[in-house]
Amino acid sequence: MKNKWDNDFELFNLMKEKLYSAIIGDVMDQGGYFDQFLPPSIHPLDDEMIVAGRAMTVLETDIPLEASNAGEDRNLKVPFGLMFKALDDLKENEVYICTGASPRYALWGELMSTRAKKLGAAGAVLHGFTRDSKGILSLGFPTFSIGKYAQDQGPRGMVIDFRMEIDIEGIRIGPGDIVFGDADGVCIIPRQIEEEVIHRAFEKVDGENEVRKAIETGMSAGDAFEKYGIM
Repeated sequence: MKNKWDNDFELFNLMKEKLYSAIIGDVMDQGGYFDQFLPPSIHPLDDEMIVAGRAMTVLETDIPLEASNAGEDRNLKVPFGLMFKALDDLKENEVYICTGASPRYALWGELMSTRAKKLGAAGAVLHGFTRDSKGILSLGFPTFSIGKYAQDQGPRGMVIDFRMEIDIEGIRIGPGDIVFGDADGVCIIPRQIEEEVIHRAFEKVDGENEVRKAIETGMSAGDAFEKYGIM
């Protein structure tokens, strides 16, 4: 099937315009990919936010408080570890997706959002907290996290690697996998199946529109499912 897009920019705009996480998840279920949603605790700062882009994976780790308090080689003598390198390495249409920290400090804030937006990044997905919520919302930068918490990562955590495979509660995410998120959740489309999944998702959207029209004109849910195989 011919693609409806010529590049990632067009693809992700189409996805944000036409698709939603539930339909992408349904298509992956049908293809035998049953565990592609990140934990439901990860949600957008604003329900209107949608993220679609390629994963730029980031691994964080905690710094022991005793080491921080004693000043023992804190952050390997580099504040925040590799965080600035990871942030500055973001490319257009990429999503900064980070895990590895304990839930005792924020992984993302307004200034990071400002830099990411300037670089053309698509959004941020954090298996942890965000801060500076008002500033991020004013930027309109798609940001997904487990919640808001102002405590800084500076003396508590550091980025130790990026652009490598990560795991978020059993969900594997590789660099370049597609990340799609909306108010109902964040799902990961593995790169090796992305074209099939996206084509089938567009087809399912068209099918659901037909089912909706049929139900609106009086068809029962059971008859609609029998006829279209969609519900």
